[in-house]
Amino acid sequence: MAHRAASLANLDLITLAERLGRRCREHGLSVTAAESCTGGGVASAITAVAGSSDYFETGYVTYSNAAKTRLLGVPEATILEHGAVSREVVEAMVAGACRESGARLGVAISGVAGPGGGSPDKPVGTVWLAWGNAEGQQAEQLHYPGDRRAVRERAVRDAIVGLIRHIEANHAKDT
Repeated sequence: MAHRAASLANLDLITLAERLGRRCREHGLSVTAAESCTGGGVASAITAVAGSSDYFETGYVTYSNAAKTRLLGVPEATILEHGAVSREVVEAMVAGACRESGARLGVAISGVAGPGGGSPDKPVGTVWLAWGNAEGQQAEQLHYPGDRRAVRERAVRDAIVGLIRHIEANHAKDT
């Protein structure tokens, strides 16, 4: 797995999006993205690939907490208790995006891209990502160095790599 992880890390974004598309087609999966700090970057990267309409269902840019609640069904109480940049919120975002869109697989991102907005608990560069579907999710907290652009670019890239890894780990038995 380490070799596969290294090989994904060396691929450019378009190549990663193409690989995601192949995996989705191989396993008959549709994908959705629920994004906050990346502002649609994941959806943009996926749809940059011709034919992505075969597997990309929809994208949600839920930048505000109210949008997370209204469009994805993230409970207000979850946001108030844990904050928008948290495991609990990104897991609820991916579950809601899959539920609302009908997609079989989703990714969600919420983070502090900067330059402001950080706190001692969640400094600039803190990003939570989650992958999964309406029934189950896995989440990961990452910390990216650099400016706003660098944080957002790394989050988009890691979101797509995570989708590929999720498919390869969870759908290998489908072939």
